[in-house]
Amino acid sequence: MQKRVKPIKLITILIILSYSNLLAKEKNIKTIELIDIAGKQRMLSQRIAKDYLYIHKQIAVNKTEKELKISLDIFFKAQKTLIYSIEDEEIKNLLDFVEISSDELNKTIHKPFSIENAQLILDLTESILEGSQYIVDSLKNSIKKEESRIIEISGKQRMLSQRIAKYYIAYQSGIKDKNTLRSMKKTLNEFDKNLNRLLLNKSNTPLIKDKVDNINRLWKIVHRFYNNIEKGGLPLIVFNTTDKITKKMNEITELYIKNNNKS
Repeated sequence: MQKRVKPIKLITILIILSYSNLLAKEKNIKTIELIDIAGKQRMLSQRIAKDYLYIHKQIAVNKTEKELKISLDIFFKAQKTLIYSIEDEEIKNLLDFVEISSDELNKTIHKPFSIENAQLILDLTESILEGSQYIVDSLKNSIKKEESRIIEISGKQRMLSQRIAKYYIAYQSGIKDKNTLRSMKKTLNEFDKNLNRLLLNKSNTPLIKDKVDNINRLWKIVHRFYNNIEKGGLPLIVFNTTDKITKKMNEITELYIKNNNKS
């Protein structure tokens, strides 16, 4: 009898192990998707502030007003997804804080422009950005998967491109302090550093490589415009090129996620 039972036990163990591995993989996939959602929240926080300032400057108003409305809708829907999907108590507490800041942002964004309101919006979006980055880092550490790192770097480029436009137009709107200039320089340096990491990433598929190369060619030209923040004069070019980079980086990030889910 023992000899007949052993093969059955072995099969049962193998089935359990296979099921456990499948669950672990599905958990990783879900976590990486949540990392992407939280990563997009970083970008949206910067885009919302940027759009508010561009509307004040009466630049590409129709496009900007539409983009602002869409960004707010996506942001609050994504926030609900994160709240319902994440069980970690520490992250949930931070999500509650982000939600409070987001509600205040939503109220302020619909008020008439003033330097005081603009500065408050910049401060609130910095808090939301910091909170969203913490959520990304916490989720990334929970799976400890190397592939999640390149996804996080790629996703962060979406935010940095919008952040560039935010500081550019903030300076042109009258917020001409040292922090604006310092933050712009830091953002440009971080984008450039991350772009080099993506260019050197050995797991790039031919399609990803082609898309990253296209951004690199564009970046070599337009980063000079962004560096001339004190001179100004090119707000529409900055708006359009940073939006273009954000869109392309989103495509690349989705490709990284897709490739990761296959592995």
